[in-house]
This record gives sequence, C-alpha cells and structure tokens, in this order.
Amino acid sequence: MSSDLLRAQIIALTQELANRPLDSDLDGWLNRTHGPGTATFEGLVASCRTGVAEGWLCNREGGGIRYGRIFKPAEDLHGFSVDVVDMQDIEGPHHRHPLGEIDLVMPVEEGALFDGRPAGWLVCPPGSAHRPTVTRGRALVLYLLPQGQIEFTPTH
Repeated sequence: MSSDLLRAQIIALTQELANRPLDSDLDGWLNRTHGPGTATFEGLVASCRTGVAEGWLCNREGGGIRYGRIFKPAEDLHGFSVDVVDMQDIEGPHHRHPLGEIDLVMPVEEGALFDGRPAGWLVCPPGSAHRPTVTRGRALVLYLLPQGQIEFTPTH
C-alpha cells in the first residue's frame, strides 16, 4: 500500500469539512457522522496502521514521539495539511493552532486517551493551544491543520 489510499480518504473527508468553522459543533458532527464504527473512521485507522507498519508513516522521531507530515496543504485536500504521530504515555511539545486543528484519535492500545479523549475526533478552535498528551497506552493521532499552520512554543 502507498499513501494514495490515505490521500483519497482524506480528500473525501475534507470535501465535507471545507468552509466549516472549527468548533464544538464540528467536533460533535464528526463524532456522530465519522466516529468509531463508521466506514470513514475504520478506513482511516486501517490506512494509518498499515502506513506505520510499512514505514512510510511516522517515519521520524523526536523526544520519544514518532511523527511525520504526510501531506502538505493542497487544493485537493481543501487547504489542510496532514500529519500523523505515534505517541505512548507521553506529553508532546506545546503549540498553538492559529486556524484550529482537527484530530483523529486512534488508540493502538485499548483505553489510550489523547488529551483525555478516547477514540474519535477532537476539534481545537482557532487560537487554541495545548501540550498534546497521550495517556493510558499508545495511540496514533492524525492532525488536519488548515493551511498547515501550527506555532510551536519556543523552549527556554
């Protein structure tokens, strides 16, 4: 498998996300419409797990986190970039989302949480910031960033 299937899956999803505000309404809609047990969710999980196993996804490592930007922002992706991280019981670097962030939480180990959330979607509104944290095991997290915008907080 290559990244082509994953890109096609993301294109189909971002068609539905284009021009929608990144807010709690979108969070609820994504979890109801494309949450665990749906074809969208299960397809993305399968593609991400395959990509990690085949080595073309999360092929970099820093600070105990495996990561990689798989797609830069593009017109067919409706301006979103796509990153995937592989985290286990770890806190990541603090960062801000100038235009927001949409996260797909995919536990590898049952019960793993991302920022306290189980399997499913988490929408962070524009201007929000966090230190992404996985607890209770290992999880993959797919990030959709409008225009690829993210601002990491400098460390002192």
